[in-house]
Amino acid sequence: MKQWFEDRIGSAINGSNPMVMTELEGGYAVFGDVQFLPGYSVLLPKRHVSSLNELNMDERQAFLRDMSILGDALLNVCHAERINYDILGNTDNFLHTHVFPRYATEKRERLEKPVWLYSSDHWADVQYRYDPMKHDALRKRITEYLTNDCQKNHIEHIIF
Repeated sequence: MKQWFEDRIGSAINGSNPMVMTELEGGYAVFGDVQFLPGYSVLLPKRHVSSLNELNMDERQAFLRDMSILGDALLNVCHAERINYDILGNTDNFLHTHVFPRYATEKRERLEKPVWLYSSDHWADVQYRYDPMKHDALRKRITEYLTNDCQKNHIEHIIF
């Protein structure tokens, strides 16, 4: 039997991915495995595809809108300076978007460059891994924004 992390999309769909914060119209908002940039999250699509181009136009619009909504949540909850969005698919050959909050407290030479240029220890060192004791309060606030505040703001946007 596969572990949830061996099929992140399938496990999000069947409810066994413990990193899922909430289901949105176009995808699943997932808390990141590493948290050296607190709040780092990923958006997974509602079905297995290799790239954005495999989604029909309605699915693309919902996925990209939800990507930006996840960014709104990180800006508001994490008080980030800005958000970096990455859709790569190089290592993991399935559609997913990395949503990174970037902080004024980062060293300038890091803040001016892509997150991927952080040293490999940031991606593998135990000290940066998701730890419920350290990260669940932040994760809960992001989830609340996505499920409550965001929905209210989205409806208000549509009305006006």
